[in-house]
Amino acid sequence: MVNGLLGEKIGMTQIFDAQGKLIPVTVVEAGPCRVIQKRTVQIDGYEAVQLAFHEVAERKVSKPLLGHFKKSQAPPARFCREFKADLSKVELGQMITADIFKVGDWVDVSGISKGKGFAGVMKRHHFKGGPATHGSMFHREPGSIGSSSWPSRVRKNKRLPGRMGSERVTTLGLEVVEVREKENLIFIRGALPGSPGALLEIHRSNRV
Repeated sequence: MVNGLLGEKIGMTQIFDAQGKLIPVTVVEAGPCRVIQKRTVQIDGYEAVQLAFHEVAERKVSKPLLGHFKKSQAPPARFCREFKADLSKVELGQMITADIFKVGDWVDVSGISKGKGFAGVMKRHHFKGGPATHGSMFHREPGSIGSSSWPSRVRKNKRLPGRMGSERVTTLGLEVVEVREKENLIFIRGALPGSPGALLEIHRSNRV
């Protein structure tokens, strides 16, 4: 069995459980993903499978990737990722769908977070800022960043303005609330990284 699969974030909504309690969930179109390569201990030093997601036309894939797909006799796809798997239960060309997850399973979800652009210290690092009135000349600036005559430089890892977001984020220990196998939809409790339409990697969690 494969430890996870790729999916596309649809967006957030809310559902009600049997007790009438409202649950905020993120809807993910999980799969179908095609197995296009096996990684073995003898050749690669570890066991895993490579999954392809979101099939596209040949003209949208580079020639090296196109050759990679043709070698496994699979149609080109936009995304390829590796997942741990029991190779004895997986075959090349097999389709992995959302039914590998059940209600109550716990998963870790990875994706690229929303890009916020260039941000100041108040938004990026939650600095308090200075007084807003009474003639104050200090409002949203970072303030003094030096260390006097020694070491006469700004220390590494100083929190300063800069690019915020658009980085890989993994959210751990999320519960699968509902699975719609025919529609390849998974409802996961809580928020997931990325904008609607973003690629997500859903791994079965071993931390819960």
